[in-house]
Amino acid sequence: MKQFFYKSIAFFLATVVLMTTMSFTIDMHYCGDTMVDFSFFQDVETCGMEKNPEVGTCQIPEMSRKSCCSDEQLVMEGQDDLKDNHSILTFEQQVFVASFTYSYINRLEETTSKEVVFFDHVPPFVKRDVQVWHQSFLI
Repeated sequence: MKQFFYKSIAFFLATVVLMTTMSFTIDMHYCGDTMVDFSFFQDVETCGMEKNPEVGTCQIPEMSRKSCCSDEQLVMEGQDDLKDNHSILTFEQQVFVASFTYSYINRLEETTSKEVVFFDHVPPFVKRDVQVWHQSFLI
C-alpha cells in the first residue's frame, strides 16, 4: 500500500511538471455565435460560409456587412523560467563531494578486528543496591 501511494504521488507530480512546462494552442471557429469546430493539434475545419459568394445572407443585419465567421486562437504558454542546470561544480564543491564520499564510504566499512576490549576487565563492585536502598522500582 505504501509503495502504491509513493508511485501515485510520483506520477501526479511528474504530470504537474509536464503540464506546467508544456505549451499548447486551441483553435476555434465560430459561425455567428455558435462554435462550429475546435482543434488542439491542427487547423480547424471551417463551415464554408466565408467562401460563399452570398456573404451578406446572414440573419443578423449588423453582421451582414462583414463575414459571419470568425476564428479564435487560445494560446496557453508554458513555464520558460526554469532553473539552470547546476551540473558544473566549482573546485571547492568538487573537493567537498570527494571528501564527503570518501569519509562516508570509510564509515560503512567493516572492522577486521574481532577483539572485545573490555572482555578481560571485571565489572565494578557495587557496594549497595540503589533501587532497594531508595525503594524505587520500575513497574
